[in-house]
Amino acid sequence: MHSFEQQYLKKLQIPHHLIGIIRQIGEYKGKQAPKMLENLRQVAIIQSIESSNRLEGITADFKRIKGLVEEKIAPSNRTEGEIAGYRDVLNTVHSNHKNIPIKVQIVLQLHRDLMKYAGKQGGVWKSVVNEIAEINPNGSKSIRFVPVEPSVNDTGGLSRIRKPS
Repeated sequence: MHSFEQQYLKKLQIPHHLIGIIRQIGEYKGKQAPKMLENLRQVAIIQSIESSNRLEGITADFKRIKGLVEEKIAPSNRTEGEIAGYRDVLNTVHSNHKNIPIKVQIVLQLHRDLMKYAGKQGGVWKSVVNEIAEINPNGSKSIRFVPVEPSVNDTGGLSRIRKPS
């Protein structure tokens, strides 16, 4: 089979109409790629938001989550408010990650943005012990995650992070 030999390929003549078709295919693919990538990005964000919130017991109908992520609907309850806040923070991090320093003020600002639709105070260190739990189908409760406990410093304010004992 000579069709893959260099000498054969160098002598091969491609008709002009085929070159035109190849160019059109390349042009078409170039126009479609950004739209396809944006669609894939949007699906990934929706699935990320759904999964991350589900870990904390925050669930909503997929159509509602999609509407919230696409900012086509407003949150109608605290659960949806937390999803909308998560969406905003995720968008901030995705669009500005190169310019976001890891500082205490930034963490508090992101937390404030996370909670802004949920009717809860954000942007402050927690003051109570909490746990991430789920209710099993039989009604029993399972602890999924125990976050670090809050810690009070000498001045009565909350310290940033206390290592678990």
